[in-house]
Amino acid sequence: MPDSILVLNGPNLNMLGTREPEIYGADTLDDIAGRLTERGKELGFEVDVRQSNHEGHLVDWLQESQGWGVKAILLNAGALTHTSVALYDAIKAISVPVIEVHLSNPLAREDFRHASYVGRAARGTISGFGALSYMLALEAAARL
Repeated sequence: MPDSILVLNGPNLNMLGTREPEIYGADTLDDIAGRLTERGKELGFEVDVRQSNHEGHLVDWLQESQGWGVKAILLNAGALTHTSVALYDAIKAISVPVIEVHLSNPLAREDFRHASYVGRAARGTISGFGALSYMLALEAAARL
């Protein structure tokens, strides 16, 4: 069985494609997931893409990932990036490397988006490249 890479998406990312396309682009989460799955196969990885509007689901998936043989996690926590000490703690509690992903560049946006609890715990951050941010993060994860 090939290694797997888990892609976790937080609140409102189910609305991609219709939510503020001038910021987040026209790709849906399904579009992004399809491209990640295809590239993952080329790299020899299974890619498991999940989304939840509930912080606890993201915490559960982070914690459970250790028992799943996951090579790395790509995490776009959405707005929880800037508020969730629970996600910070969950990332710090696991040995699976986490790469923070953002479609937009949080540092070029509102001041409250400049702080990232996820980024403080993650192995690295890729942001500002639209849907390509996920692909760049996948390429990085494959090389860990």
